[in-house]
Amino acid sequence: MGSVTAVPHPRSEAAGPVRSGRRSLAVTLLSGALGAAVALLATRQSWARGHATVAGGDFPLTVKGSDVTGVPAALAIVGLAALVAVFAVRRSGRLLVSALLALSGAGIVVAAVLGADGGSALDDRAAAASGNTAATASGLSHTLWPYVAAAGGALILLAGLLALRHGRSWPAMSGRYERDGRPRPRKPKPVDPDRPEDLWKALDRGEDPTGPDPAGT
Repeated sequence: MGSVTAVPHPRSEAAGPVRSGRRSLAVTLLSGALGAAVALLATRQSWARGHATVAGGDFPLTVKGSDVTGVPAALAIVGLAALVAVFAVRRSGRLLVSALLALSGAGIVVAAVLGADGGSALDDRAAAASGNTAATASGLSHTLWPYVAAAGGALILLAGLLALRHGRSWPAMSGRYERDGRPRPRKPKPVDPDRPEDLWKALDRGEDPTGPDPAGT
């Protein structure tokens, strides 16, 4: 008796890529949305502290991330818009938007790391507090929030890279088309024999109003 070779079912072969596409889609959405939220939150926190010497003594100074640089918050909003646009466009448009998403994340990382010191912003605060444009802040200390913002940017960058890699297999925001891109056929409306206008409309469509109901009723 000969050996029998099992032939894999076509559906089982296609299930793997479908599951992989769904996972990459879920990870992209989660990473992009979480990264933007983290970056926006981090820019509202204190990044650096210090003090300025004034007539009455030391004046405490604090600067938030938004005082140091507005780039991370702006790019986080751009990243959110690009994340939504990824699912609204197709083909080359999706590729461009995915690249914008990745660049937004990379820009946040660079801006947050470069602004982690916060020294220039503290010096500006010291000059305003003392009334001396040459005054500088002293006793500087820093927080971890700039690096939290950079982590948020890294998540957005990851989302953009995943979109570049797997975006071609994701569906777009359209309910009128099937996965193969063809329009969904419209079901014919049932013809009411008691309404002459329905009979005329059916004749105009090339249907036989005296035939069986297409809906099966």
